[in-house]
Amino acid sequence: MQLRPEDDTADSEFAAILKYGGLEDKNTHRLRIEKSGIPENLPLENYSAVIVGGSPFDISTPESDKPAIQKKIEQDFHRLFDAIVANDFPFLGACSGSGLLGSYLGTPVSTRYGEAVDCATVFITEAGKKDTLLAGFPDRISVLLGHKEACDNTPARATLLMTNNTCPVQMFRTGKNVYATQFHPEGDSEGFTLRIHTYKYHGYFQPHETDSLIKAVSQKNTPYAQKILRRFVRRYTR
Repeated sequence: MQLRPEDDTADSEFAAILKYGGLEDKNTHRLRIEKSGIPENLPLENYSAVIVGGSPFDISTPESDKPAIQKKIEQDFHRLFDAIVANDFPFLGACSGSGLLGSYLGTPVSTRYGEAVDCATVFITEAGKKDTLLAGFPDRISVLLGHKEACDNTPARATLLMTNNTCPVQMFRTGKNVYATQFHPEGDSEGFTLRIHTYKYHGYFQPHETDSLIKAVSQKNTPYAQKILRRFVRRYTR
């Protein structure tokens, strides 16, 4: 499921999910839900898992300022999570997906822990070291991220798997199969360069920082973050 209104960034994100997830287009069902929302009565039993990408929409935006499609998307996700969380259906939400899941689980989402576009270091918690997706990882890994808002705290019914000082809730799990990452496990320098250009005036950074940010993300690799996506796909593909 994708929420990016721009075709080029949405296509780039989808291609990266296929690449680093080890997926083929023919084995996926791509939904551009920023166009018309999530279909009602989506038959989850027909799928192995749900993956949700990033978005320029912010949950913490005042309701009066949210466009109609954003309000619909948030309502649709609440309905979808009723089924996913109750049935512990495999789910991986990145960035916006994390905020949507965290909000559903009752934790505040605000701009308190926003992070500038960059390659950041995150730390795996003791619980994270025992999780199937992170087993055998080093204590700290590099990830690509950039967000204006995040969960203020770990949801009450969730387990914190990754953290850092700038944004404490970097990855969490509820149940055994429902995951969220504040960073982008599909992220790479090519995709982030495109996003930096696309969202140059969206408030993630100052426009004059564009070139330095592109240089910064181009000098870092995030293989362990991408391995999370690959492990998720391998674990749940039927």
